Amino acid sequence: MVSELDPRIVDELKATYTAMKEKGDLLSREQLTRYYSAFRTRFGPDRLKALDSEDLLEVMHSHGKRDSLVYWLEFKDDEEFPSPQFGSISGGSAHKFGLFRKKETGKWITGPPQNEQELTLEQAIEKARQHREQLIRGVELLENLPASSTDEVYHQLQQEMNRVAPDVSTLAWGHKYFSLLYPDRLDDFHNPDYQRFHLIKLLQLPPPGEGRYVAAGRFVSIARLLDIPMDNLTAILNGRDGRTPYSYWRIGTTSYPDQQNYWNTMRQGNFVAVGWSQVGDLAGIPNTKAGKDKIREDLLAQDPHGNHSTATRAAQQLFHFRWSIIPGDLVLASNGATVLGIGRVTGEYTYVSSAAFPHQRPVEWLSLDSWPQPDQQPDIEGKLTTVYKLTRPRNLLEAEKRLYGAAIPDGSKQGAPPRLQGIPARIQAILERKGQVILYGPPGTGKTYWAEYTAHELAARSRFRVPFDQLTPEQRTMLLGDDKRAYGNVRLCSFHPAYGYEDFLEGFRPEPLNGQMHFVLRDGIFKTLCKDAETQPDQEFYLIIDEINRGDIPRIFGELLTVLEKDKRGRTVLLPLTGTPFSVPNNVCIIGTMNTADRSIALLDTALRRRFGFLELMPNSDVLGDVVVEGIPLGPWLKALNERICAYVGRDARNLQLGHSYLMEKGRPIGDFATFARVLQEDILPLLEEYCYEDYAILEKILGTSLVDGQKQQVHAELFELSNRDRLISAVLAPTPDLITSSQVRSSEALAGDTGEEGEEHMRDEAL
Repeated sequence: MVSELDPRIVDELKATYTAMKEKGDLLSREQLTRYYSAFRTRFGPDRLKALDSEDLLEVMHSHGKRDSLVYWLEFKDDEEFPSPQFGSISGGSAHKFGLFRKKETGKWITGPPQNEQELTLEQAIEKARQHREQLIRGVELLENLPASSTDEVYHQLQQEMNRVAPDVSTLAWGHKYFSLLYPDRLDDFHNPDYQRFHLIKLLQLPPPGEGRYVAAGRFVSIARLLDIPMDNLTAILNGRDGRTPYSYWRIGTTSYPDQQNYWNTMRQGNFVAVGWSQVGDLAGIPNTKAGKDKIREDLLAQDPHGNHSTATRAAQQLFHFRWSIIPGDLVLASNGATVLGIGRVTGEYTYVSSAAFPHQRPVEWLSLDSWPQPDQQPDIEGKLTTVYKLTRPRNLLEAEKRLYGAAIPDGSKQGAPPRLQGIPARIQAILERKGQVILYGPPGTGKTYWAEYTAHELAARSRFRVPFDQLTPEQRTMLLGDDKRAYGNVRLCSFHPAYGYEDFLEGFRPEPLNGQMHFVLRDGIFKTLCKDAETQPDQEFYLIIDEINRGDIPRIFGELLTVLEKDKRGRTVLLPLTGTPFSVPNNVCIIGTMNTADRSIALLDTALRRRFGFLELMPNSDVLGDVVVEGIPLGPWLKALNERICAYVGRDARNLQLGHSYLMEKGRPIGDFATFARVLQEDILPLLEEYCYEDYAILEKILGTSLVDGQKQQVHAELFELSNRDRLISAVLAPTPDLITSSQVRSSEALAGDTGEEGEEHMRDEAL
């Protein structure tokens, strides 16, 4: 089974594992052992066997108790047990557990939401016993599972689970329970759709059969091949492929009944579209059954003698095009059984009344290869249907194979750029929905970094169809500008109290002419950007506004707020200064940054808040990994410092925490104590003094008496002298003397046998 895995993918997974491990994004084997042991001790089969009656019911199914099984599986997320790390089962209602106590009535409930049944206490206890017995039988199956991880072995496991644990094994929480007890035998994707999605992204045809256990052997095999824990493998795949599977949609390109093909128009315009021009703009159609019925009524109103079943099918397809297709999904433009191109949906539904196919979705074309559906039995998938969600694994697999070595539009062979992940992906999603976003949070949380990183990546993919780090120097200049080329696709400005409308949109500025001063009309940075974007509609343009909250927003934006909204893009307003029409093109995006230590987000102009999406960036000590500088574990130290800030500073303390960027240099954690001391003395201390408004009693509580003298109202500056290095280290650690990390333990163990120069070199490596 492992031999089917493409060697290129094996290398890619190994490289991803190394990178994520170095960044501290993966749980160590020691951590995993501790968490799995904690779960088994509390909820393993031996523990459940020892319980009965109400004790069993409460331990298994009481959502209101933090020491219950269901709470640990869905919600618990702390140092004792970070449940989300082992696959999420969140979402939906408590009905998904098959048994729960209704908060409003205190009654025990079973059954689906549409037909829930109220149970007596005795009936609920019996139901809990039934669940307990099925969990124990499932554990016995996994305990005796053959070492071989073949499809046949897991197909048999699926059948046996269906037989001995028909209730719990079919539910996500039952699968998570089993995977926590046997992480070397089951994956922690608790949804079979997720399992099959990741296998297809690995260019593997999923094994036949339905259920949550039939595909597990594939992941077991891959984890063994890479020699990594299962939890690390699934974390890598989530990072590589995205945590949520996207859908694959067949979009027909031929009109009916004239049989005219619109593929060239879609390809050149970077969109997919459907006809039914007799139906108007669907933007106002709600995502409900009533919305679908409204489309059907509109179709029949245009053709009262039409076939009702045909109208129903057409309404279903239009509804899917309007609501079911979402940004990030793949579309396969098709003519019959032939796929003409594969694209990724990049934005929301739009209506172009003048077009023959007026209902449109913007698309980034990833492959323009033409190929037939490999699975056409018993018929072409989506035959005679314009909008159809593809599900046959062989067809989906072929699409992913094509994308892995896609032919991009300029004709060169190159893999499609990987999807953005993490914070950049969240920024991208907001931009696609709103057109503008503000990143806000305490100082040092990477707001400007992520704004620039995301804008650079999105602009590079839009203009050159490659990640930013693959651009040539010439392409970077075209994208960002330089001394000779002032304007590129990404531009930057910073608001401040003196920044005005004339800087942003247009205004008269004094300039010397023939020895005299004249006022000359000059376009501002945003108006210039919009003009450039209008002339290049096939490219995306980004304006980064740093410190957006430091400007007088209503004065700077003026009437721009009217046409900034996504659904008003393209509409014109008359600029009062010149009387000329102005509009904001669809291919313009704004990314603002805002330091909440300066001003709360609630104080922003209401009109601005309604037009922008917002993304909060908070301190993340995890990015500092296991780095220890002279016995100071940077991540835990920063986390403890922020906890004291929140405890002592007061009302707005959450927005006054210190970001992880203070302890990073050139994208990496600080590696030497001299740098740490400078940052503490020159950056952190002055900021904390400002937070405390010269109240040294509070500052003393935050930093400790060894570093601050509350009575004399001063910081012990002498500690920062080179000769007092050891005293400074002790002072830094004094407020939290118990700070010790697993990295320190590991480094101590590793160094136990090292001597001489080799041991000293090892010590320096561990510190870095």
